[in-house]
Amino acid sequence: MTAMTQAPEMFREAVAALQAVRPRPEMTLESVRAPQRLAPWAYALSCEVTGPADVPATGRLVLLHDPEGPEAWNGVLRMVIYVRAEIDRELATDPFLPAVGWSWLTDALETSGASWTALGGTVTETSSARFGDIAGPARTDDLELRASWTPADEHLRPHGDAFLQLMSSVAGLPPVGVTLFGSRQGS
Repeated sequence: MTAMTQAPEMFREAVAALQAVRPRPEMTLESVRAPQRLAPWAYALSCEVTGPADVPATGRLVLLHDPEGPEAWNGVLRMVIYVRAEIDRELATDPFLPAVGWSWLTDALETSGASWTALGGTVTETSSARFGDIAGPARTDDLELRASWTPADEHLRPHGDAFLQLMSSVAGLPPVGVTLFGSRQGS
């Protein structure tokens, strides 16, 4: 008997809903090993996407389930995300970038129809300079978004869709059906 067949029914249904999410062609979505110490039951998805300017974005969506319902969660399920993307230097100096990054998440949750409570997180901008014999560009700028929230129920398909919408925004992908001029996506 596998661990999944021993899992509570609510958790199995939640995992099935996340597995039903379908990414855009520009995205690679796969199940990965979930953190083991955060909750009795956990499931994780990893997403990689390359935007129109060949700028990579990576993300992880983790579903946690604790039948005891930790007080801070305000429920028995918890969604956790970590998203990282390279950004151009001009965008990295924009003082509104953290607020915009956060709005990408909240907008994605709202437009996907997800219901949630207890949403919190951070948006971090980092700049790195390389020196000496380290390969890569001399300077890189990154955006990291970390957040968690409690779904209102185990119907998590909208939460998975929101994660993919967030990844699209972070990577700079146009809306589905829109082709950017000069983009290889349309050629």
